[in-house]
This record gives sequence, C-alpha cells and structure tokens, in this order.
Amino acid sequence: MATSYHSRSNSLPSRQHPLAFQIDDNLSWLRASEAVSTSSSIGHKVNGLQDLHECVDMFLQLPLTQQALAQEQHRKCAEELLDESLMILDVCSVAKDALVQTKECTQELQSIFRRRRGDEMGHLNGVKKYLTSRNVVKKVIMKALKNLKQMETKFNTTCSNNGNENGAVISMLREVEEVTIRVLESFLSFISGSEAEPKLSRWSLVSKLIHHKRVGSEEDRKTNEIENADATLRSLIKSDNIKHIEYVQNQLQKSELCIQELEQGLESLFKRLIKARVTVLNILNC
Repeated sequence: MATSYHSRSNSLPSRQHPLAFQIDDNLSWLRASEAVSTSSSIGHKVNGLQDLHECVDMFLQLPLTQQALAQEQHRKCAEELLDESLMILDVCSVAKDALVQTKECTQELQSIFRRRRGDEMGHLNGVKKYLTSRNVVKKVIMKALKNLKQMETKFNTTCSNNGNENGAVISMLREVEEVTIRVLESFLSFISGSEAEPKLSRWSLVSKLIHHKRVGSEEDRKTNEIENADATLRSLIKSDNIKHIEYVQNQLQKSELCIQELEQGLESLFKRLIKARVTVLNILNC
C-alpha cells in the first residue's frame, strides 16, 4: 500500500486507547506471518484474524470512532467497505463449503477402505471419486481466489488514490480488510493444495507404501496434510497397486483432523466478521 498504518496512527480517534495499539500489533503480526503456509501457521493466522476483528469491533464501539464514521465525507468510503466485507463473507462461505465437501469425501473413502477389505476395484473407484470431488473443489477455490485478487487490486488502487483523504478510521478499516483478504488467499490456497503431480514411479510408490513407518520420510515432513492426502491418492492411481493402504489411511486421517481444526477457526472468524459488519451498518443507519 502507498501509506502505512504507522504513518496515520497519531490521528486516530482515541489514539491512546489500548485497542488502537492492539489493532496495530495484530496487523503487524499478520503481515509478518504472510510467507509461512503450514497447517499450523494457517490456523494461527485465522486465530490472529479473529483477534484482530474482535479488537476492531470493540474499537468501533468507541464514541469518537462512531463520530468519525458518521461524518458525511466518510460515508461513501464506509459503504464501499461494507460492500467489500460482504464479498469477504462470500469467500468465507466458499472456504467453508470446500472444507465440508473435502471432509465428507475423506470420511467416505476411509469407510470404503474399512468396509471393503481386499476389494481393490472398490478401493480404486473410491479413490477416483475422491479425486474427482477434489478437482471440483479446486475449481471453485480458483474462482474465489481470482475474485479476491481482483478485489485486492481494486482495493489497493482506491487506497493509493484516496489514502490522504479517507480519514484515520476509514484508512485503518481498509488496512484490516487488506490483511483479511491476504489471509483468506493463503487459507484458500492451502485448502486447494498443490497442482503439481508427484513424480513417483510405480516401484518407488510401492516401496514408500511398504515402508511408510520409516521416521522422517519425505511425505511425513510435508506440512499440508490435505495436499499430502491428495498426492498420495494420485500416486496410488498411477501405481495401480493398492495392496498396502495403511499409509494411505494414515494420510487421510491426518487430513481429516486438519480439516476439522480449520473448520472451527473459520466458523469463529465468520461470526466475528458478521458482527463487525453489523456494527458498521448500525453506525451508518443512526
């Protein structure tokens, strides 16, 4: 962005209020964490985003903040932020649906492996169905990511053109939305996993499946459990060998646990985003 939060902070209403410092700290931490994208880091980012929006909602309750937002010259910008927040909520809904669909397919495939022991054709059909579903999920996510990129481009252009005219509160809210967009981009990219196909020969995969308990294997060191499960299943189809499925089941279990944790964090974030949006709506309608 053309300007930073620090360059505007002295003009914020209630600048000495602890919430202003908390928002500043949360923004700084989230920006610093952008480069890392493991399951643990994604969870921490979502939690950090929850904390940020909780602070913002409390900051919006301050009389001086509400007075600033209610000023006529800021109304248009505030309404634009509301439109953008609605789009962000739509993206959150896409992410929630993607997690639900992936979890359901993961559970269904695990059930097939348990119920149809020795039925290789049934196992292969189950894996193909899972991968087909994941491809559908990825297409939806790619579309959502494209929308976020377009929103971010428009957002940055608006901020660059009007950075000195928006007023401190509006500028701060824009920075919050910018960071929110970036975290959601990271979140969606994590759910979609890598598009790269693993380059494993038939025999290297069989060896990996047989010796999956070896400590420190390449797959086990990866940190995207959803991607690991996808890659393992794609390799399984290529190898045409599914006699050793214990390793596959282990990857699916890890993926399911990861999805459950991400679901919980996203649901809490979704509620906080709605709450902050309602607060701004109430201020503008007063």
